[in-house]
Amino acid sequence: MSHKNGTGTVERSQGSRNKVEISNKDYERQLRKLQTNLVEMQEWVRAEGAKVAVVFEGRDAAGKGGVIHRIMERVSPRVFRHVALPAPTEREKSQVYAQRYMKELPAAGEVTLFDRSWYNRALVEHVMDFCTPKQYDDFLRMCPSFEALLKNNGIILVKYWFEVCEQEQHRRFLKRIQDPMRRWKLSPMDLESHQRWYDYSRARDAMFAATDTPQSPWYVVQTDDKKRARLNCLAHLLSVVPWKKVSQGKVVLPERQKSKGYKDPGWNYRWIPEAY
Repeated sequence: MSHKNGTGTVERSQGSRNKVEISNKDYERQLRKLQTNLVEMQEWVRAEGAKVAVVFEGRDAAGKGGVIHRIMERVSPRVFRHVALPAPTEREKSQVYAQRYMKELPAAGEVTLFDRSWYNRALVEHVMDFCTPKQYDDFLRMCPSFEALLKNNGIILVKYWFEVCEQEQHRRFLKRIQDPMRRWKLSPMDLESHQRWYDYSRARDAMFAATDTPQSPWYVVQTDDKKRARLNCLAHLLSVVPWKKVSQGKVVLPERQKSKGYKDPGWNYRWIPEAY
């Protein structure tokens, strides 16, 4: 798979599957460094009143959720918000298409992570015939202008497409079916996406052709190796958001107040059983 964006041609690295597997120790060490930088970026977002929106799209089972989880793991949920909207209600279906996404856009000092986004119309809605051909064509035509509007209003927009090879997606779906703790991840739409691999490929290609612009490019994350995909995506996000380290004042832990005669009442607390 290849496509053209503002920086040139982006191609999937076929050699990535031949790399030596990264050890858990190295992975955790690198992840901690990146998560530390994310916390530092968070302080810049707060101090500058920046507005950052990150779109995560891609193949089903490509690992979007794992990356979002690693981003959210160490940051403040008051600054970083994970938005994963359910299927639209009947009322929302009657609204202007982007309306329910607009209200989730970041305000000053916020980062919004869209786990799926307005690009549902270009992908699942189009492939599954949940929208009309006219609605689909209108979306592809108008989307670049919509995203230009976001950027003109000070929103830093970053768009990621997660690409997994056909064989690896098949393996991950089988793993979900076989593992009771993963089976909840397998939705009817996942089964359809497995069956309609090439329909989704065509939808992806048309989406890139219409919406991969120099002002709002798509960045492609190769995810056959989940550990490397997570590290690469976090590192890239930190590189495209123009943050800088904000100096922090020294924090001194204050002394505890005096008891002023307080005595423990000896209440019979309902302690939970110590099973571990």
